[in-house]
Amino acid sequence: MGAGMARNLVRAGHRVVGYNRTRDKAEALAGDGLRVAGSIRDVCRDAQAVITMLADDAALEQVVSGDGGIAANLSEGATHISCSTIGTAMARRLSAEHADRGQHFLSAPVFGRPEAAESRKLLVVAGGAADLVERFRPLFDAIGRQTFVAGAEPWQANALKLCGNFMIATMIEAFGEAFAHLRKSNVDPHVFLDAMVALFGSPVYANYGGMIADRRFEPAGFALPLGLKDVRLVLAAAEERAVPMPMASLLRDRLLTAIALGQEHLDWSSVARVSEQNAGL
Repeated sequence: MGAGMARNLVRAGHRVVGYNRTRDKAEALAGDGLRVAGSIRDVCRDAQAVITMLADDAALEQVVSGDGGIAANLSEGATHISCSTIGTAMARRLSAEHADRGQHFLSAPVFGRPEAAESRKLLVVAGGAADLVERFRPLFDAIGRQTFVAGAEPWQANALKLCGNFMIATMIEAFGEAFAHLRKSNVDPHVFLDAMVALFGSPVYANYGGMIADRRFEPAGFALPLGLKDVRLVLAAAEERAVPMPMASLLRDRLLTAIALGQEHLDWSSVARVSEQNAGL
């Protein structure tokens, strides 16, 4: 995800300095015009904004905290923009830490898979002070096709993103159950998929539905453990607000079942296999 976003920032004319804890991944972008940094400290030097795109809360905390982290090295008045799908509690902690240092923080998680990042078709969800969102809107325009503003607090963008991923997960589960039914009824799942895409008019239905109909779960664009992480985060955020989400609890158990069955290396859409196994397919 981060690689595609970085390329599009360079293509839009922004000066981009990149760092990855696995240096080879950053080096692969050098030919696209990105300058590769040897440390987080080098990335932060003279930067107006530092954008992070990481797998989870723990990875983000690792690059933000400590003497070699973003918070300790970002200039006063500069902004950390987190595009990662993280918990709402983590977003509030980062907001407070940056504010204590005279820095700014925006949450800007994105909807889309790696191919959408490459083709600048991500949907960006921004949260934070209105003036900051507008200041950095050119960055959002460079990586995505549309930006939605969730609210004046960064964590509100993360709440929206988590609920969006919850909706995608429910759709994946629904396809898995429906396809298992149709296969046992000798109905071609692809015919059903065509009907549903026509009914709902959603590219998300078309993309994930096609993967499940074809049983095409490798390579993983979004690995199953990351889906489990997001469902756990939406449940934690819901608990903060005393919002029951029984469907999310079910999805957590389905994703755990898929991992127990050895599918952790597959795309999260492979949770559909659980429905197939339950149906004796």
